[in-house]
Amino acid sequence: MEFRNKNFNLNGDIADFDIKDPITLKVKQFYEKYPFPNYKIDDNKHTILEKGNKNSFLVELKNFIGFNKSILEVGSGTSQLSNYLAIGTNNQIYAFDSSIKSLEIGNNFAKKNNIHNINFVRGDIFDEIFENEIFDFILCNGVLHHTKNPSKAFSNIVSCLKKSGYILVGLYNKIGRFRTKFRKNIYKIFGKNSVMFLDPVLRKVDKKSKDKIEAWIRDQYEHPVESLHTFDEVLYWFDQNNIEFINSVPSCSLFDDSKKSFFENNTKGTYLERFFQQLFMIFDKFGSEGGLFIFIGKRR
Repeated sequence: MEFRNKNFNLNGDIADFDIKDPITLKVKQFYEKYPFPNYKIDDNKHTILEKGNKNSFLVELKNFIGFNKSILEVGSGTSQLSNYLAIGTNNQIYAFDSSIKSLEIGNNFAKKNNIHNINFVRGDIFDEIFENEIFDFILCNGVLHHTKNPSKAFSNIVSCLKKSGYILVGLYNKIGRFRTKFRKNIYKIFGKNSVMFLDPVLRKVDKKSKDKIEAWIRDQYEHPVESLHTFDEVLYWFDQNNIEFINSVPSCSLFDDSKKSFFENNTKGTYLERFFQQLFMIFDKFGSEGGLFIFIGKRR
């Protein structure tokens, strides 16, 4: 791929663009110290494929993307998702992150497992690195809320999306993350043992899986940069960047047809419906797992 910005170095197989923004550097340093998510020692392309295929959303995502596509994952971390999407396809995957250590882990996994259709790029989400309108699908899940200006970051990555291309964004919800915010305050006062019982995710984790426990605690309770967002805020971003709303998880509507595909057009619901759906997040699995919501859009 020809990059818009030609000023980069090759760090092994990784295209390495300089990062200067102090907030991005703070996030980079966090993930350099604590790469996320972790691979198991015995992970290989078969275990990653098996793990991904147990997730109905990921299976539908991979099937929907299909073949002969160019895909960008923004904030790929150790690139488990990018590697999963690359396996068994001829798509060209670009794993983009600010942490060189995280990308090296993903790159080493790809080389070890002979995954050749994935490319690794280190840089800042606010820099103009990629050419305009070159990707068929952009994934940015759990990333924008760790930036200094999420709406600007969103606009920047949308510029790389082809017309009629799809974008998926996942963000922490201002209402749905209430339980995690409460636990964060407990954690600050009483430490790790206090959230081992209070956190529903940690209650399910095998206590011998120390790496998994530590990774979750750091990501949920110790991250240096975090912002919270609403459905209506993201709908505004979509309108401002000429993105057609397709669907959301959870749904914007109280009367959603749950049999629909994630990538079929769904209703935005009313303002009150969206408010109550976010309120319900506090009490359901979305709230128990950190209050993350996903919006899917298509560029007009």
